[in-house]
Amino acid sequence: MVGRALVVRLDSAGDVLLAGPAVRAIARTCEVVMLCGPQGAPAARILPGVSEVFVWECPWIAAPAPEVSSPALAPLMGFLRGGNFTECVVLTSFHQSPLPLALLLRLAGISRITGASVDYAGSLLDVRLKPGEDFPEDQPEPHRALAIARAAGHALPGNDPGTLAVLPPPPATELVGYGPYVVVHPGASVPARAWPPGHHADLVQRLAAAGHRVVVTGGPSEKALTAAVAGDRAVDLGGQTDLGTLSGVLAGAGVVVTGNTGPAHLAAAVGTPVVSLFSPVVPAERWAPYGVPVELLGDQDAACRGTRARDCPVPGHPCLSSVTPQQVVAAVDRLLAGNGSPGQQAPLERTAP
Repeated sequence: MVGRALVVRLDSAGDVLLAGPAVRAIARTCEVVMLCGPQGAPAARILPGVSEVFVWECPWIAAPAPEVSSPALAPLMGFLRGGNFTECVVLTSFHQSPLPLALLLRLAGISRITGASVDYAGSLLDVRLKPGEDFPEDQPEPHRALAIARAAGHALPGNDPGTLAVLPPPPATELVGYGPYVVVHPGASVPARAWPPGHHADLVQRLAAAGHRVVVTGGPSEKALTAAVAGDRAVDLGGQTDLGTLSGVLAGAGVVVTGNTGPAHLAAAVGTPVVSLFSPVVPAERWAPYGVPVELLGDQDAACRGTRARDCPVPGHPCLSSVTPQQVVAAVDRLLAGNGSPGQQAPLERTAP
């Protein structure tokens, strides 16, 4: 190792998982410490190449936002000043700026900072990529993160396929039992990305009637939802899995059915095909499941397209409510038969092993 790098991704678990290839590129030559928000930290802890995770709730990322004050910033500044970092790589999406954090990094004495910014960065960034000029914005998020890492001087080795990855998943037999199964994950990080609960419940009934064993997953706050969706026809794991355990459940599945939320990217990271119930409030080209076979369902030209809305701005939520359970069953069958779309592919840029 020739350095100690701070890699920053301050938002959700799914976004941190999408940064995985960039993290591995940096970890070729540096010890990687990740700075993440509370939602993203569990994902960072299961990424290959990460030696340490520091959790900080960022006031320009989190919603609702925490206060900005010297006492609130003190733990972060102490961590930055004592971290002995040789560089920092700030990973952001198109709607985020690295500059507020870059100012704090400079004040903490970090001497080499890389990020992508449409705004003039002055002395805040040592390596600045200009989105829309140095790379296109309409590309998968892992490509964007890798472009930032490459600008900092880090590339994947030739023997790394560039797909998402996590640490080896734990066995899930005690939770799911034996035999093939399909996972249905009905929850979503925001309401605008959720398929209706009744559609999910109907889907479980239809999958079970077609001979599929079904496992329903969800977090502690989604136990009522998973119970209603599972009914008496599926294994209900609502509230029973953390992110590491969930990776084992998803790794054992033949197909995962989920919206645009963290488990979609976790499924991709363990190599499981995904039926993606994708609301177009954000572009599928950037955030669809990456590197695995995918069936993308949902009206990608709906009126909510590109709004980044958290709550659907269109009465009836037509972009997803128009997708029928019968269509999802057909998509599951196509993926199980190996006839799904190849999904987004990894970039070709590599260096020698």
